[in-house]
Amino acid sequence: MVSFLALRVNKIHFLLAAFLSGINIFLILTIAPQNQLQPDFGNIFYIHVPVAWTAFIGYLLVMIFSILFLWKQGQTWDHFALASAEAGTMFMFLVLITGPIWAKPAWGHFWVWEPRLTTSLVLFLIFLGYFMLREFGGNPEQVSRYAAVLGIIAFLDVPLIFLSVKLWLPELQSHPQVGQYFENTGIMPVLMINYSFLSLLVVISFMIRFRVHNLKKRETHNII
Repeated sequence: MVSFLALRVNKIHFLLAAFLSGINIFLILTIAPQNQLQPDFGNIFYIHVPVAWTAFIGYLLVMIFSILFLWKQGQTWDHFALASAEAGTMFMFLVLITGPIWAKPAWGHFWVWEPRLTTSLVLFLIFLGYFMLREFGGNPEQVSRYAAVLGIIAFLDVPLIFLSVKLWLPELQSHPQVGQYFENTGIMPVLMINYSFLSLLVVISFMIRFRVHNLKKRETHNII
């Protein structure tokens, strides 16, 4: 069995991911201006919003690669789609963790069934089903096609998450309003750095997962 970390490029990516994560935490704890609206807990905003952004990037890539797979029938596109789904879902899991941490002091509850949280949870559950289909769906070629269709359809939930603020009545909107935070222009430099770092992290995660799938494929062929 080939060790994943035996490859130098993989070690570099792991170290780079750890370094960027450390820089992010340092900036949030020491440099980022304190949130005046929610001084005791509002700085989770610097993590929650960029993490959601990177999750959506991952799911956008799933849709793009799934379309390319159905069009060109190349297995590499299918591997790209799966790697993107794994990276996106990892960050969506972080969204569902940081969201309640942000919400508890604001609402008094970790979870409220309001539109944005609910549609985010639905997206996460759809992709859990996506992975179950991949694992237990049977014929690999057929599963790849079904997964591609599911990945394309699932992305429709992403704009729904964004539009949930406008589509549902104001009284249903319990979550902290992101727009209020942007009124403080001092947050933008740190926030943009976090956006950039986390966007790079989702790309690194994608590349790592893609190479993992290639190693698995190579080992399977060697066994056969």
